[in-house]
Amino acid sequence: MAVPAVLAGLVAGLVAGLVTAAPAASAAPVAPDGAPCAPLHRATADYRAGDTVSHHGRNWSAKWWTRGENPGAGNAWADRGACVGGVSDFVVSEAQFDAIFPDRDPFYTYQGLIDALHAYPRFANVGTPQTRAREAAAFLTHADFESVGLKYVKEINEANYWRKCDDTQPFGCPAGRAAYYGRGPIMFSWNFNYKAAGDALGLDLLNDPWLVERDPSVAWATALWYWNTQNGPGTMTSHDAMVGGAGFGETIRSLNGALECDGGNPASVAARVERYERVTGVVGVAPGSGLTC
Repeated sequence: MAVPAVLAGLVAGLVAGLVTAAPAASAAPVAPDGAPCAPLHRATADYRAGDTVSHHGRNWSAKWWTRGENPGAGNAWADRGACVGGVSDFVVSEAQFDAIFPDRDPFYTYQGLIDALHAYPRFANVGTPQTRAREAAAFLTHADFESVGLKYVKEINEANYWRKCDDTQPFGCPAGRAAYYGRGPIMFSWNFNYKAAGDALGLDLLNDPWLVERDPSVAWATALWYWNTQNGPGTMTSHDAMVGGAGFGETIRSLNGALECDGGNPASVAARVERYERVTGVVGVAPGSGLTC
C-alpha cells in the first residue's frame, strides 16, 4: 500500500502502514472488579428497560424495550463494563479461532481479541448471522495474510524500522525514529498511525508503541481501529464493505488499493480470496459475492 495515504505492506504481508486519524472513541466503562456476567443476550428474546445481559464479555443494560438488536450494534443498550465468569458469544468460537491459526505465536490469544471488541462494538455484530460471520472471517483472513498465520508479532526486517518515522508530522517520533515498525495482526506501523489509533483508543501509543507488542488486546484493537474507521485507498471502510454487501474484494481495496486491485497484483488477490474461502469454511458460512477487486 502506498504511504502515507494508504496501508503499506510487503508482498509477504509483514509490513502494513495505516492512514488518516480516526475520530476519538469514548472510553468504555469498567465494571467493578469481579462483577459477574449476566446471562447471555438472546436475539430472539424480549427485553425491557433495565434488563441486564452479557455480550462479548461485557454487561449491558437495556435502555428501553428491545428485541433482536445486539448490544453495541445500536442505541438500545448501555455498556456496563467488563464482567467475569461469562461465556464468549463472539461469532467465531475459540475452537474455530484455533483452527484458523493452528501455528500462531502464543501472544495472539483469543481472549485478547474478545477483550478488544468493546472498542468497536459494531464489528461483526451488525446484520444477519451470515453477515456477522463473513465480516469476522474477512478480518481474520487479512490478519492471517499480513502476519503469516499470526506467526509474527512484529516486523522482522529491522533494517526498515527507521523508515516508519514521518518527520513532517508536528508530533514527531518521541519514542525514537526506529520505534514505529509494524506490530500486531496487520503489522500496524508509522508514527502518525500510532498517534491516531492511540487517540481513538485512549492509549498513548505515540510514546509507548511497544504496548502493541506487549498486550494482545491492544494489538487486536489497532487492527480493529483500521478495519472500522479507515478507508485507505478504497471508498469505504472494510466494516462497511462487509456490512453493506460490497464483499470481501472491497476490503482488499481498502487495505492495498491499486497495489493489488484492478490488475495490480492478481496473484495476491487470489491468495487472499483462497484464504478467505478457507476461513469462511472453518466458520461455517458461505463466502458471499464480490470476492475480488
